[in-house]
Amino acid sequence: KEELMKKLTPLQFKVTQECGTEPAFQNEYWNNEREGIYVDIVSGEPLFSSSDKFDSGTGWPSFTRPIAPGRVKEKEDNSFFSKRTEVVSGKGGSHLGHVFPDGPNPTGLRYCMNSAALRFVPKEDLEKEGYGEYLKLFKK
Repeated sequence: KEELMKKLTPLQFKVTQECGTEPAFQNEYWNNEREGIYVDIVSGEPLFSSSDKFDSGTGWPSFTRPIAPGRVKEKEDNSFFSKRTEVVSGKGGSHLGHVFPDGPNPTGLRYCMNSAALRFVPKEDLEKEGYGEYLKLFKK
């Protein structure tokens, strides 16, 4: 825990380790339109692709699906007097956000994530950062 507190900003720690939420429309990636992938800020595991990102109008980065099966896990969340589905990173267990059944095709899902839980790796940096296998997602 102490090591993570040194590595992460206070907001990143609150979001990923204490199930916090950052402000809508005041976060790093809600309107990012660059090509690339989003990885867990804690573990570095690839989670989402810009190919599956869409503007949900909520002020948080939203995706139709994870980058690959098993990259995220879903957990029941009954906080704040409602039933929601929490999304955590598959390996690291970081709180990322929530998934809702009101997204566009092809999945009908909206993975509404906190920018503070993510790190964006631009397409042009994938190879040098060790994520070269994901370049295929951007070949046209």
